[in-house]
Amino acid sequence: MLVKDTDYSTGFPSKRPQEWFGTNKKFRNLIDEFAPDAVFIDRQSHFGIDTIKSKIPLFVLLRGHYWSEIEWAKKTLHKGPIMRAVIWFRNKTAEKCFRNAITILPICKYLEDVVKEHHPTQETFPFLEGINAKHWHKVEGMKLKHPCVGLLQGADWWGKTKEMLILKKVMKELPNVNFYWVGDGVYRENIISELEKFENFHWLGHLQYPEKVREFLSEIDIYALVSGMDLAPLTLKEAQLMEKPVIATNAGGIAEMMQDKNTGFLVEEGNSKDLIDKISILLNDKKLASEMGKKGREFVIETFSWDVIAKRFLDHAKNRLKINLD
Repeated sequence: MLVKDTDYSTGFPSKRPQEWFGTNKKFRNLIDEFAPDAVFIDRQSHFGIDTIKSKIPLFVLLRGHYWSEIEWAKKTLHKGPIMRAVIWFRNKTAEKCFRNAITILPICKYLEDVVKEHHPTQETFPFLEGINAKHWHKVEGMKLKHPCVGLLQGADWWGKTKEMLILKKVMKELPNVNFYWVGDGVYRENIISELEKFENFHWLGHLQYPEKVREFLSEIDIYALVSGMDLAPLTLKEAQLMEKPVIATNAGGIAEMMQDKNTGFLVEEGNSKDLIDKISILLNDKKLASEMGKKGREFVIETFSWDVIAKRFLDHAKNRLKINLD
């Protein structure tokens, strides 16, 4: 049974004060009716707390670098005392979910190491995010100026977004290469105000998903992920399924989502010269770019198809539940 957690379990600090002091009657009715052997949550919330109180085995999916995001939120968006208090309460809930889960499921091996730093004795198992290759196929592309590099990434976390500023050096050295950014977020203006000075920079904003994104990925020559932190970027997989050679920053779990020198190139954070060199190589060697694109599609299908992902998790879950019952 798939449910929305806030429909059944809420509490402080939700946005509606009337929910702060409610009971978990809806949650209890759900559990009594469905009688689950385990509960799987994709965010650390009161639903997870109620699951723990009910002594039901809990699997916690961890999508992001939770602890780093908390620190960046304190430094940037949430400096006031009220929001600091909200963060404190939410963190208390999250940490209880982490401590009492039967398994924490980070979405890449890099994040598994991060979890172990905070919860060294907790059981972990990488839950790679799957993708359906049938949705990603070449279509008639949108009109773009060539040669071009496409970036498809959000701007909601400064620790991740600030790396895009190295493009100032890249675009200056490659004035004949067009750079198209698809994305938005709270730090959009911090990026655009710096990059719009270059004639070869183009911001396309938000594109309809997946139709317009397919058109964008069909047209670009190279996909680039210029990021200070990413864990399991979906766009990187999508670009490879579209048979595009990829260039990505070697940060977080990015290296696990591609194959360096096989489906594309990894570049070190802040190394604009290496990024320039790798873009030049792929634009000048069409055969290499094409071969990397084909290998990228094969790699993603073999590694991230839902059949592969589901079997891995079910095998782990059955084993963990058996141990729990024993």
